[in-house]
Amino acid sequence: MEKRDAASYTGRTTPALVDRTLTALPDLVMAWGHGWADSRGVPRPAIVPGGFRAEVGLRGHRVRYVLHTWDRETLAALDRQVAAPGTWIKVSGRHADLREALSAVWTMDTTGYLMSTRFTAGAAEIGQPYEIQVATAGGVVVATVVDPAGATAASGRLAPAGEFGIIDQVETAPAHQRRGLGTAVMRTLSDHAARNGMTTGLLVATDDGRHLYRSLGWRVRSEVAAAFVPED
Repeated sequence: MEKRDAASYTGRTTPALVDRTLTALPDLVMAWGHGWADSRGVPRPAIVPGGFRAEVGLRGHRVRYVLHTWDRETLAALDRQVAAPGTWIKVSGRHADLREALSAVWTMDTTGYLMSTRFTAGAAEIGQPYEIQVATAGGVVVATVVDPAGATAASGRLAPAGEFGIIDQVETAPAHQRRGLGTAVMRTLSDHAARNGMTTGLLVATDDGRHLYRSLGWRVRSEVAAAFVPED
């Protein structure tokens, strides 16, 4: 069977979601993997055919394989080799295609969306009584919105990977949602990235997050299907 990269898979199934005018998807996936690992403080990914392998080291999420180019034979072989509890497989492509390629030992997770944008500079606006704080640790930039008591209301992370900047773990506390804090975090990180030589932003969004990011100019490059072997 001919191997399909992410562009052919998502272009065939959901053409309205995918933008093909930017960098090739395999390059984006590999850059995202490096930035994600730095953001999470785990070892740099190891290259495997069609993608990478990352040692996550958490219970229920020991290791993950992320593939930008694959076919059913590739996934069937990977299934036979690595189907241990706590193993994850993520691919650029459809949920249904990944489910069909794997055995019943795997549990499907929700679909994510690899997204990209061109970073632009510009200070974020945030209303009272909030304040935005920016700190850098180990090359990873953390933007935090705090309330008057100093508690975290929203936060997000930016990890550089060459010309790319990977946005990760953008979260708003339930009591502070719908106040534009997530947007303020995103714009703060975009401004920092643009002023520090990062031109292209990457992230993997949930279905809910995808709508926020699209309103900020991000474009879906691929669906990201995921499956895991449960660990008791």
